[in-house]
Amino acid sequence: MRLLLVEDDVMVASGIKLGLAGAGYAVDWVGSAERALEVTRSETFDLAVIDIGLPGMDGLALTQALRKEGHAMPVLILTARDALQDRVQGLDMGGDDYMVKPFELPELLARLRALLRRSQAATSATLTFGPLELDTALRQACIRPSGTAGPCIPIELGPREWTVMEYLMLQAPKPANKDKLLQALTGWDKEITPNAVEVYISRLRGKLEPHGLALRSIRGFGYRLELQESPPP
Repeated sequence: MRLLLVEDDVMVASGIKLGLAGAGYAVDWVGSAERALEVTRSETFDLAVIDIGLPGMDGLALTQALRKEGHAMPVLILTARDALQDRVQGLDMGGDDYMVKPFELPELLARLRALLRRSQAATSATLTFGPLELDTALRQACIRPSGTAGPCIPIELGPREWTVMEYLMLQAPKPANKDKLLQALTGWDKEITPNAVEVYISRLRGKLEPHGLALRSIRGFGYRLELQESPPP
């Protein structure tokens, strides 16, 4: 998942970005609302984390401007203001959630996961497709054999394999756009080519196909997670 962080305090932004990157998110950081508006007109993000106390246009005005421009991505507002009126105003101007500084990273991550699930119409921290289960809170993947009461069989996924798999499952049964999948893997700090996405797709196929799951290539668009018509014996 690709996140946009809008925070003018360099130390705070660095800490948040480090924590989010450690949780597997691709994070792009800007220090002003004006710059945030520029990048959202040309780039796609799954969620924005916006501080209220920005120089120039503040975070509330930015959130309102994003909504007026048609951006539907979830917005988590960060602020040092804890008055009820401030929280209400933030939500009324287009914010989806509100956190008061200082906060703990685990709570921030939990709130982000909840917002992302909501935006993708998922209601549980565990994503399922056929026998495949992804626990987004614990970042664990496993296969639950059909018709058995046995334990879920763990599947080892690297950080980027996890990102690809999570994105595919959030989109399923619809296909996932390859360009958006590429953006979910990286931000401005790193360059990943479309060929690299194909490498991760190939690795995942090798792990999923023995369990009756397929990753179908949609020519000119991307990939779709499917159940194989004839699962392997």
